[in-house]
Parts: sequence; structure tokens; C-alpha cells
Amino acid sequence: MMGLKVEKNDRVRVHYEGTLNDGTVFDSSEGREPLEFVVGSGAVIGGFDSAVMGMAEGESKEVSIPCGEAYGPWSEELVFNVPRDAFPFEPEEGMVVRLSLPSGEDMAATVCEADDQTVTLDANHPLAGKDLNFRITLVGIDRQ
Repeated sequence: MMGLKVEKNDRVRVHYEGTLNDGTVFDSSEGREPLEFVVGSGAVIGGFDSAVMGMAEGESKEVSIPCGEAYGPWSEELVFNVPRDAFPFEPEEGMVVRLSLPSGEDMAATVCEADDQTVTLDANHPLAGKDLNFRITLVGIDRQ
């Protein structure tokens, strides 16, 4: 009998390591519980969802996910300036700040530059514009 293979709507548990093309590790489940999600629910990036489809329990694979199936392209439109006096603290380059949007939603942005007058923020996801590589091991499948 063939083992169970992942299908849409299955709840799966995976261990993974994510690297950039230069080999930099940007995320890993090492030392943590496996990542658990429902396939096709939108809980993970599209390319990761697609990668686990058809995998069997205990199987490992390596996949490359282009930025379009990950966090999308980097956008100049998400880089903007804010008056320095809008910050009740000293903004430093590389710092991640939370912004409250008029819609009531929060958004994270990274400080690119700061001087006495202006702070330049980048609201792109830190992995936007990057192709991602994953080593994925399927730990378990739960089918409803």
C-alpha cells in the first residue's frame, strides 16, 4: 500500500531551513516544534504550499521559490519619508518600527536612514525581491 501523500486541506507538520541564494539562513525550525499549517489555506507563501503537495511522511526535498511565489518584488513605492519629530524615540538605521495606518491596521517598516529632519522607512517585507530556497522534511499529515 502506498503511503499517504499531501493534498490540499491536509494539516501538515514540517521541519524546514530557508536560505537565500548566497547561502544565508533566514529561517529554520531547528530546535523548535515543526511548522504546522493547512495546505492551501494561505498560511504560508504560495511556493512553500506548492512544494509540500504530493510529499509523503518522512520525505525530504529541496526547492527554490522565485520571489513572485514568495514575498513578491521589492517596491520603491513602499519606501517613504516621515518627519523626524513624528518619533518619540531615537530612530536608528536597521530598526524595525510599527506604524498605525489610517485603516486601523499595523505595518512594520525598517528605518533606512535618519537625520535631524527626516526618517526614511522601507515597508517592503525584508525578503521581498529575493528568491528563497528551502529544505523541507514532512513530519506528519493529518487529514480531516
